Amino acid sequence: MKLISYNVNGIRAALNKGFLDWLRQESPDVIGLQEIKALATDLDLRIFEDLGYQVYWYPAVKKGYSGVAILSKITPKAVHYGMGISAYDDEGRIIRADYADFSFISAYFPSGTTGGPRQEFKYAFLDDVFGFVQDLKNEHRGLIISGDYNICHKAIDIHNPISNKNTSGFLPDERAWMDKFTDLGFIDTFRAFNPGPSQYSWWSYRAGSREKNLGWRIDYHMASKELQNKVKSALILPDVIHSDHCPVVVELV
Repeated sequence: MKLISYNVNGIRAALNKGFLDWLRQESPDVIGLQEIKALATDLDLRIFEDLGYQVYWYPAVKKGYSGVAILSKITPKAVHYGMGISAYDDEGRIIRADYADFSFISAYFPSGTTGGPRQEFKYAFLDDVFGFVQDLKNEHRGLIISGDYNICHKAIDIHNPISNKNTSGFLPDERAWMDKFTDLGFIDTFRAFNPGPSQYSWWSYRAGSREKNLGWRIDYHMASKELQNKVKSALILPDVIHSDHCPVVVELV
């Protein structure tokens, strides 16, 4: 089973750059999208249904902002929208699909790049999503929490850790949260198979960052340890360009 997570930075913009043809060719069983930036009424979702996907759409209340979705060729047992906290749910941050052997979450963690209140909002989200996941682990033995975490965990995950040490997304408290999260019993599936440097999932649009591979790895498939023996491979697809992010893949046996 192939699972993909992809921050498309606007599904309509991605569609204009060939996203649908890529999706047809890549043909994942399940794909979690982040930053869809569109209501279900803003586009014809039948374009995904025609490729065999069931569509679960969770946009933000604010038009043209945030939002997550899951496209699935497999019928979930249930789909759950949000965390039950309106501050985050109004921004369309979390959607979960439960399958027979695991639950898959498409998550879009807040960015703190504008500083001040949004960084505090990000820290509050990290605290609350940690508790949310703790509760889920008691109910679901197999969890895959995929998406844009907006955090580089280790120095290897960012092109210049020294100059970015005081930058949101690589702050000590954010990285400490990632330590706490993995200590909760989650595997960074990409690093389980790819220990080397210079492998990123996001690049700034400025100064030719993508061409120079001056990137950040902020997109993850975090799998609970109960799924460790089911994870077959994990990789990043940096040559797929519909967004400032690229897709990240995990395969299960």
